[in-house]
Amino acid sequence: MIEITASLIKNLREKTGAGMMDCKKALLATEGEFEEAIDWLRKKGLATASKKSDRVTAEGLIAVANNENCATIIEVNSETDFVARNENFQNFVKKLATIALSSDGTIENLKTLNYENNITVEAALVNLISTIGENLTIRRLSKIDTKDSQVFTYIHNAISSGLGKIGVLVSLPKDVKSELGKQLAMHIAASKPKALDSASLNPALVERERNIQREIAAQSGKPAEIIERMLEGRIAKFYQEVCLLEQPFVLDPDKKVATVLKSKILKLMLMSTLF
Repeated sequence: MIEITASLIKNLREKTGAGMMDCKKALLATEGEFEEAIDWLRKKGLATASKKSDRVTAEGLIAVANNENCATIIEVNSETDFVARNENFQNFVKKLATIALSSDGTIENLKTLNYENNITVEAALVNLISTIGENLTIRRLSKIDTKDSQVFTYIHNAISSGLGKIGVLVSLPKDVKSELGKQLAMHIAASKPKALDSASLNPALVERERNIQREIAAQSGKPAEIIERMLEGRIAKFYQEVCLLEQPFVLDPDKKVATVLKSKILKLMLMSTLF
């Protein structure tokens, strides 16, 4: 059993918005299992799948880079926000994004590439950890081939060119106007979809949500067949919240993203990467 510490309770409160005592009860009821505690709170109506929870992340920075052949986005984590404001750390993250353009798109390969003066990225990372005195981790990397498409990059609240806390790459056909590409990238940063459409969602995530909503619906005391209809309606709403093509477009909430794309005579051959 995981120890129920004040820090764990605080993290759950930040993640769910529930009260401290409710968070403690949830952790005790689930023997300290964090994700199960979130579900426990939601089933009790004490928390929602809020967008705030999606924004609680480790400290660090995200950088994007692109050339005529590809684009990359990378996340490097630090232990504190103080380090994220360190100029050496910022330069390191930006440089990694550029070096990653020559990688195969995996962190393992990136670490083997030359950082400078025949020093590998992995060695440079170790050196920076030693210099700064905090653990640093290359958490995520994604690379998009742009030979047959165009990529739009977006950094929300950028602290410098191509560097910030939230980043997006969107790959669209070459005939798409740049204005729409930029708007879509901004939409993704604001709405944080988990997948392109319902078929792309992790089945385990859908099943988890279905179980939560089934238990909530069962509390109404209605007959089983009505509960199942309620459940399908709630899952449809869930898809609208987490699937990009189902989401209301931020600049025109009366229309879904899919509708906006179709209205622009686009084929729905869309690939997006969001950190």
